[in-house]
Amino acid sequence: MSDLPQLLAASIDRRAALLSRLDQEATDCVRLLHGATEGAPGVAVDRYGPVLLVQTWREPLADGTTDALLGIAREVVPVERVVWNHRPRGGPGWRPVDAPVVGRELGLLFDVRPRHRGRDPLLFLDLRAGRRWIRSVARDRTVLNLFAYTCGVGLAASAGGAGAVTNVDFAQSALDVGRANEAANGLTGQEYIAEDVFPVLRQMAGLRMRDRRGGRRATFTRREPRTFDVVVLDPPRWATGKHGAVDLVRDYQSLLKPALLATAPGGQLLITNNVASVDRDVWRSLCLRCADKAGRPVADWTWLPPEDDFPSPDGQPPLKMAILTLENAT
Repeated sequence: MSDLPQLLAASIDRRAALLSRLDQEATDCVRLLHGATEGAPGVAVDRYGPVLLVQTWREPLADGTTDALLGIAREVVPVERVVWNHRPRGGPGWRPVDAPVVGRELGLLFDVRPRHRGRDPLLFLDLRAGRRWIRSVARDRTVLNLFAYTCGVGLAASAGGAGAVTNVDFAQSALDVGRANEAANGLTGQEYIAEDVFPVLRQMAGLRMRDRRGGRRATFTRREPRTFDVVVLDPPRWATGKHGAVDLVRDYQSLLKPALLATAPGGQLLITNNVASVDRDVWRSLCLRCADKAGRPVADWTWLPPEDDFPSPDGQPPLKMAILTLENAT
């Protein structure tokens, strides 16, 4: 894409006020070019602390493009080097780098190394609005962070003074990054559960777990029911495991129902759906019906859009985030 440097220059110029505001908030992790809505489909250019990360999902970049992008970014932000990750469907992952790369968000330190075991960045920038919200409401509250990945939400909750934070994700390597981030920020006390979310969540919700699935014994750690003041449900689009499948298009309810039941009456949930083809009004109606059927009716539904580095001209961002406040028990 020969005009990519010009597109980056224009998008950075549009972000002048945002970049200034984020800098004042001690944030140096930001999307500089959101190609899906800024003229470069299949391309994203992000700043992660000292690194300019260029990601492509369709066509690879032409020779010299990364150097041109780095030169343009350096005119505005102090990035030291550029990393290009080409991510076609079915392509390979990345080799681990030797040491963490430190980025900042709202004054918190994060390992944001651009290449590691997985394919996704270690910090999802479009979820910044969610981390900002959880930090603002966490004081003295118990927080359950589901599909925690590297626990950015949990870290924000802990920094906001949460009474207790429980992070759940099947990937121990991702939780290890979260644990290291907690230590780097001088915080302590978070709980990390490296298990499939389904058995953990269903048991916390007081729902029965089957010992067998598909004719095979499905083992899991036995847990007592628990409720939380705030539950964060940020699942991937699709995933399968021994205890169930995550399917945000056809079966969001299988996750939402136990998440609702694990939320105390009068508590709040932050829920997400990252499938662009899912209509947000249809999704809202489905979620509200699920809450009514589960006996956890919603008193208030508030949309939480991504921040301004993820522009959405039609007001329909691919990442849908909503804050649900449940009714108090009668």
